[in-house]
Amino acid sequence: MVFIDYTPVYYSSIMKTDIPSATVGKFVQIWNSNEIYLILSPKELTKYHANIVERFCMDKGIEGSYDSRKEKFFIHDKAWHILGGGKFERDGNKKAIKFSDTSMAYGKFKTDGMKEMLAALPEFAGYTIMIE
Repeated sequence: MVFIDYTPVYYSSIMKTDIPSATVGKFVQIWNSNEIYLILSPKELTKYHANIVERFCMDKGIEGSYDSRKEKFFIHDKAWHILGGGKFERDGNKKAIKFSDTSMAYGKFKTDGMKEMLAALPEFAGYTIMIE
């Protein structure tokens, strides 16, 4: 699993403030033939799951576009697949993170093996990981 967190981008680069110990936002899972990417973004930076997909594609140089109502951002490269999304709540002081809910644009995220993959990442060492 490849973990991408846009929280530092928002707080450190855009707002020029310290990252708060507790953050909430949305996330998406994107897959290609080699990896699952878990991309988190604070609610202040990306209002919709589609905005996270768009930012990810811009960062990776992957072509995509919005649907006519700007509700979904589609990836044009067939090697990439959006698996789903939801919301997260992260508390750095308590070393806890919770993933829940469903993306209206992309559906429910894939929970199979997610907890184990997250626990193996250095960013979540010692964290309590909850998946609903």
